[in-house]
Amino acid sequence: MTEPMHTGDVLRIEHIAKNYGAVTALTDINMHLGKGEVLGLIGDNGAGKSTLLKILCGFQPPSSGQIYLDGEAVTLKSVDHARSLGIDAVYQDLAMVNQLTVYQNMFLNREKVRWPLLNNRAMRREAREHLDEMGVRIQDINSPVAKLSGGQRQAIAVARSVFSNPKILLLDEPLAAMGVKEGAIILDLITQLKHEGKVSIIIIAHNYGQVLEVCDRVNLIQDGRISLDKRSDETSAEELTELVVAEYRKALQERQRASA
Repeated sequence: MTEPMHTGDVLRIEHIAKNYGAVTALTDINMHLGKGEVLGLIGDNGAGKSTLLKILCGFQPPSSGQIYLDGEAVTLKSVDHARSLGIDAVYQDLAMVNQLTVYQNMFLNREKVRWPLLNNRAMRREAREHLDEMGVRIQDINSPVAKLSGGQRQAIAVARSVFSNPKILLLDEPLAAMGVKEGAIILDLITQLKHEGKVSIIIIAHNYGQVLEVCDRVNLIQDGRISLDKRSDETSAEELTELVVAEYRKALQERQRASA
């Protein structure tokens, strides 16, 4: 049965499935994302979170199901096609060049040219203005990103995506392997974007406390489906942890029965 359309949704997913030969990564995903909403997507390793993200950014096609943007059915043909429709993603590897400066990474693959040379002055000015506007504190935009902290590099990657004015921003583990101070940089940035309401965000994360702090709503993927869809103020880290632990116990019992 088709889910009802939620008023103000920028994204709706109906019955998305993904198979890799005999392996089923996603069974029946139904999801919606409101305009200006921050949605936390959680689940155990191998639950299908990254697969869903790759489908939403046009990197992989679904085996079945339908994606709607602003109520219109779309078929995402590639990453560039998804970006042209307003969907951008920031992955854990950030797709940044460590040897290049901050401002050069901000304009990577969309450099400003004043023929026959790059317009470095304009790129420096716009990069500084955009980072300052977003509250991303980078002292020297002429520094190679290799010299920055993990939190600063992640913030630059997010700022670069926001610079292209997406409707939907997909963040794949933006807080992975970060300390408290570095993670706070990203949480503050996401909170600011949330208050501005200009972009809708889906965050894949493992830290339930951080998800509940910054997200409006939480979706849990289990067995290739969304098994929980709750507002952040209607659930807790304890509930989310118990659901995942219960899934693990069930899988362990099934393996034990199979090997008996």
